[in-house]
Amino acid sequence: MQVEKKSGVYTYASQWAMIYALAWSLRQDKQNRVAIGSYLEDYSNKVELVQFNTDTSDFITDTRLFFDHPYAPTNLMFFPSEDTSNPDLLASSGDYLRLWKIHHDRIELKSLLNNNKTTQFNSALTSFDWASFDTRRIAASSVDTSCTIWDIEKEIVDTQLVAHDKEVYDISWGGYNVFASVSGDGSVRVFDLRDKERSTIIYENPIENCALLRLEWNKFDPRYMATFGMDSNKIVVLDIRVPTTPLVELCRHKGSVNAISWSPPLGKQLCSVGDDSRALIWDVVGPSFRSDGGDDDVEPNMWYASTAEINQVRWSPVDLEWIAISFLNKLQLLKN
Repeated sequence: MQVEKKSGVYTYASQWAMIYALAWSLRQDKQNRVAIGSYLEDYSNKVELVQFNTDTSDFITDTRLFFDHPYAPTNLMFFPSEDTSNPDLLASSGDYLRLWKIHHDRIELKSLLNNNKTTQFNSALTSFDWASFDTRRIAASSVDTSCTIWDIEKEIVDTQLVAHDKEVYDISWGGYNVFASVSGDGSVRVFDLRDKERSTIIYENPIENCALLRLEWNKFDPRYMATFGMDSNKIVVLDIRVPTTPLVELCRHKGSVNAISWSPPLGKQLCSVGDDSRALIWDVVGPSFRSDGGDDDVEPNMWYASTAEINQVRWSPVDLEWIAISFLNKLQLLKN
């Protein structure tokens, strides 16, 4: 049900105590469709599809378009294409990588991908990224220090490699054959599948033994990526042409950062959310941002305050105007 309607802010309250995972659909025939995943400390969790009608400013739901999910999904992504001739699929991570087929009146499990052939159990997956430039490929990160590239058409492992010294918390494609990951070892590492034996460390957290939790490679300008550490109010923006030295550090959150998301279609803005109940929008790509010691002067150009800690943000990949955030049991759509 919708619980709040005011200019530029539209709120949907789920039946669960907490929403964590969010995903926007890219399909032209399903604009402003969002998948939301519950965060419950139980085996049984839920995923629901919510459609937002921009003409009436109402949320449309269908009880047939939600499904049970074992454990809380750590990430959700729709098939990364606007082309309606592609299958309508949703991927989720948790204990396994799963693909779900969406029909008009139901959602069914299409594939359960398990890369551990010696046992029925699999190491927990922390996140994944679906390659828009090669939609057969999904890259997944795991607590067992590995990254796995799946061929989802053949439902086989394309590549699996030990990526870090500790748990891998996030993964992001940067281009064909190239991806990056962050870990409990505090490093950002870039991998090229054409040379699987090597990786390049392009940043290390200066705080010793402090994990980097999330990584967002800018899909619209792959020169840039952003990350942040555990219990940190600072977002680090990197220019991969100048490794080890941040392009800029964004330090205006008053609590720990929980999630970040780049804007489409030019990728010049970044939205960050955190425990301070704020969503901040930054202009971070341009000549005014240099690593010159002036980071404390960098201010967000827009901000929004919620009523509770914000745990997730996803900028619509097809419409610059829309940003989705989640806090408590609420999904909010913000219109720029």
